[in-house]
Amino acid sequence: MMNDTFFEANKQLWNDKTEVHVQSEFYDMPTFRKGISSLKSIELEQLGSIDGQQLLHLQCHFGQDSLSLARMGANVTGVDISDKAIRQARQLSEELQTPARFICCNLYDLSSHLEEEVFDLIFTSYGALPWLPDLKPWAALIARHLKPGGTLHLVEFHPVVWMFDNFFESVAYSYFNKHVIEEDIEGTYADYEAPIKGKSFSWNHDLGEVLGALLEAGLEIQAFRELDYSPYPCFPKVVEIAPGRFQIPGLEGKIPMVYALKASKRQ
Repeated sequence: MMNDTFFEANKQLWNDKTEVHVQSEFYDMPTFRKGISSLKSIELEQLGSIDGQQLLHLQCHFGQDSLSLARMGANVTGVDISDKAIRQARQLSEELQTPARFICCNLYDLSSHLEEEVFDLIFTSYGALPWLPDLKPWAALIARHLKPGGTLHLVEFHPVVWMFDNFFESVAYSYFNKHVIEEDIEGTYADYEAPIKGKSFSWNHDLGEVLGALLEAGLEIQAFRELDYSPYPCFPKVVEIAPGRFQIPGLEGKIPMVYALKASKRQ
C-alpha cells in the first residue's frame, strides 16, 4: 500500500533521528573519522573485494556505510529519503575527502534519478526493508540497475525480530505483511532518551516475500544464511554473548536475528 503520508511521516522521523545519530555513541563518529569501518563482519565477509566496482547503496542513512564502502575502493552512490541524512552524508564525504555521490529521494522514485545507469553491486542492510510497503517494485528496481552478472548483497534483520513488541515480552505483530504497522515513536535505537517523538509506518516482510520478489524480478539466489545474533546493540534489552554479537535475554540462540542474502542478475 503506497501512501505519501506514510513516506512523509517516516522522512520527518529520520530527519529527527539523523541529528541525534550523528552525535551518538552508537555511531561513534570520532572513531569513524579516524578511518575505522562502520561495516560489520557479516557483510564484509559476503562482499569480499569491491575495489573499482560501481556500487549502489540503498537507504544509506547519513553515509557511514557508504563511505566505508568507498574506502574499500568502490565507486559509491548512496540513496536515502531523508534530506538531512543526505546533507550530512555529503558533508562527511567532503570532510573526509572520500568521494561518493548521494541522492535524496523516495526509493521508489530512484530510477528517475538514475535513468539507465547500472551497477556491479547493489548493497542494502539492517533495518531498510521494513520502511518499504511493497517489495516487488523494490526488486524490479534492483534488477533494472544491476549489470548482467551484477550482485545484490542484502543483510537485514530477520522478520521474526519484528514480530515482538519493543521489549521482546510478547508477540505483537504478524510475521506476514498483512497491513501497515503504525507506531508512536519516542527516542531512537541509538539513544532511547533522545527528545524524538513522531509517527512511524512500517511493514513486516516475511522471507517468502523477500525471496519471491527477487526471483520474480529475474534474480538468482546465490547464497542465503540466517544468524542468531545482531551485530548491533540496537534493541532495548540485549546481552553480548561474544564481542560484537548481541542476543535477546531469554531468547539466546532461540530465534534468528539477521539474515544475509546474495543474489545475481543473469548474464
